[in-house]
Amino acid sequence: MSQIQSLHKQAMDLAEAAAVARLRGALELAAQFTRQAFEQETQAAALIASALDAEPTRSVLHRSAASLAIECGELRIAERLIATALSGNPPAEIAEELKDLFIQINLSQYLKRQGIHIDIKELRGLVNQ
Repeated sequence: MSQIQSLHKQAMDLAEAAAVARLRGALELAAQFTRQAFEQETQAAALIASALDAEPTRSVLHRSAASLAIECGELRIAERLIATALSGNPPAEIAEELKDLFIQINLSQYLKRQGIHIDIKELRGLVNQ
């Protein structure tokens, strides 16, 4: 198994452990597992970042690392991961998901700067009704 695959597998195992810990109410442990998953997935993404012909693997790893970065509150790192993924040639569906993540990171901050205070989770609930 390549180093990239090994790191990705470790990251996904840790993310799953985080989800289980979260369900059990062990939020601190879940945060630790999420942080470890983020670190592993970010390493995997970094190893393939320059391989522009390695799609969709390249963009999938970056999307996953960005999602984990958001969960860890590492928004600037998430933005960079998204930008790196989009700088390649991701499949259209993954590109849309990356753009959605970017909006998720920046929309509430933008609205606050405009004097508009909206709880994005509350807004999501209104849209999904």
